[in-house]
Formats: sequence, C-alpha cells, structure tokens
Amino acid sequence: MASRREVAELAGVSEATVSRVLNGVGPVREETRQRVLEAARKLNYQIHALAASFARGRSGNLGVVLPHVPKVRLFSTYYFSEMLDGIGEAVRERGMGLLLLYRRPQEPFDYVPLFGSVRIDACIVLGASSLPEEEAGIRAMADEGLPFCMIDHRSGDGRASSVCAAHEEGSRRAVQHLIESGYRKIGFLNGSPWYSPSREREAGYMRALREAGLAPDPKRMFAGNYSRTSGRRAAEDVYARLRDLDAIFVANDRMAIGLMQALRERGVRVPDDLAIVGCDDSDAAAMVDPPLTSVRVPFGAMGRTAAERLLDRLPDWRGTESVFHETLATELVVRESSAPRS
Repeated sequence: MASRREVAELAGVSEATVSRVLNGVGPVREETRQRVLEAARKLNYQIHALAASFARGRSGNLGVVLPHVPKVRLFSTYYFSEMLDGIGEAVRERGMGLLLLYRRPQEPFDYVPLFGSVRIDACIVLGASSLPEEEAGIRAMADEGLPFCMIDHRSGDGRASSVCAAHEEGSRRAVQHLIESGYRKIGFLNGSPWYSPSREREAGYMRALREAGLAPDPKRMFAGNYSRTSGRRAAEDVYARLRDLDAIFVANDRMAIGLMQALRERGVRVPDDLAIVGCDDSDAAAMVDPPLTSVRVPFGAMGRTAAERLLDRLPDWRGTESVFHETLATELVVRESSAPRS
C-alpha cells in the first residue's frame, strides 16, 4: 500500500500539503490540490478518513437528503442516479463517507439535528420544492449558518447555496428548434410549478414563442408530475386537441416517453402527426421509437460540482458569506422525434 510520503514525492509537494488536501483542512491552491488528488489516484492511496475526521472534530460524512416516494425506485431513475454518481465521485476522492437520508416530500423536515453529534459535516438536498412546508427546513439551516447546498432547485431563500442547470435557455432552444423545423402550433407539457425547473422551462417555452412572434395559447399547455404515468394520462387531453397541435415540448423524458407510448396506442405517428421534444436526455431517450430529441441536462456534473464546492468551502465555512450559486449549461440533442415538418 502506498504511503503519504510517496504521494508527496509524486505530486512534488510536502507531506503536510498532502495531509491538508486529503483531510480538507487549510488553504491550498486548486492546482496543487488537483496534483495531490491525481497522485493519490495513481498510487491508489486511501487515507484513514474516519481517524482524520475525528482529529478535526467532524464525522467525515457528507449527508444527502432525498425524497422517499413509495413505489418509485429512486436509484434506478436517471435524475437521481446521475446526481448521486457525481456526488459520490467527489466524496470518494476526498476520502469521506456518504450518508443517504430520506424525507417525506411535501412535509416539514428538520435538517438541523443531522449536524448534531457530528453525524454529518455538510448536507446536499435533492428533489426539493418551493412548498412552504419544505422551505421551512431550508430556512432553518440558513438561519443556523450551516453548510448545505440544493441541486436543481432555486430556493426562495437566497441564503441557500445551489447548483442548477440553465433550464430556461435549454427550453428556449428546444422550442426554437421546433419552430426552425417548421412547427408553429407548439404545446407544452410541464411538471409541478412548485419546482423551480418547471417555472424556468415554462419561461423558456414562452420566450421562444414570443421571439418568433407566436402567441402562447393556454389551451396548448398541459400538466403532469414528471412521471411516465402522468405523461400517459396527459395523452388523453393532447389527443383531444391534436388538430390544434403539430408539436409539443415536454418538461422531462419520462413524461415525454409516456405521452409518446399512449399516443401511439391511439394511432398517432411521431413525428408525422405530432413532433415531440423531451428534457433530460436520459438513457431511454435514444432507445425509444422514434428516438427522442431532448435537452441534455448535466445531472452528474451538477452533483459533482455541488459536492466539490461545498467540501472545498467546508474548512472555512462562514455561513451566508460562503454561500454559492452555479448554473451549468444544457445542450439540445436532436433525434428523429422532431424531424423537420414535411
């Protein structure tokens, strides 16, 4: 097994610097930190994270709180699995532990005690919404000046750190693509407005229509809850208004695929009768028939970025002074489901 001295020699730094980097203690230049981490990876060097954390009076754990949804296998969903993969990479590189905790969505959750008795050092919140019951727990953490970050949700409390995606711009580009492909009667199937990505995607949809001189029509807007089942349910309303639609933008791939499947059962051809564009660019998007055009959202990079920024700031966390906000770019991936109108 490699030693700390060997890591220091390979990285060209002192053993003390290796200790600071791997224990997350003290100021270290980013270039130096990356060099040390790369040397540790090459040598397969594993620090004794538990002993190091006790020496610092910490647990050595990053907590991730996610919603418990009955009958939904969260770890098999693209959204959560990609984020957790990114978080896990950053945590592993720092020799820390990852503690997963569940909360009931749409109910109050007290995050603050999780930091007591050195159970977790910092917290990442996944799947949060703007419901007052959920916002209360976020405000409590902010009031205490605790180190935490939300992924893919912008809280109404500016003291909550966040790492999000450029949903408005991604949605604008998706609808612009449909317009450039010859479609004019473009509908929108959205998720719950309590989630900030829903509001941002709707803003992008509206913006693209306005820029093209097209008037939004409330009759072309439909509601779901981000599940495939809700996409199937929405198919009934979409089918009833099919004469007033030639394309539809859907706020995530799960709903888009459910909608596509249910419409096919009614004899609707995609894209001949209705072009469909999804959002997320999940693994399933390229596998459905026809392959689904989708806005690629970098969930893995969002998870990694959130963990890195949070853990980098942890040794010198100063409450609201340490709060950060980052927005990662999205990308439109064009496939057959939105082929140019013939």
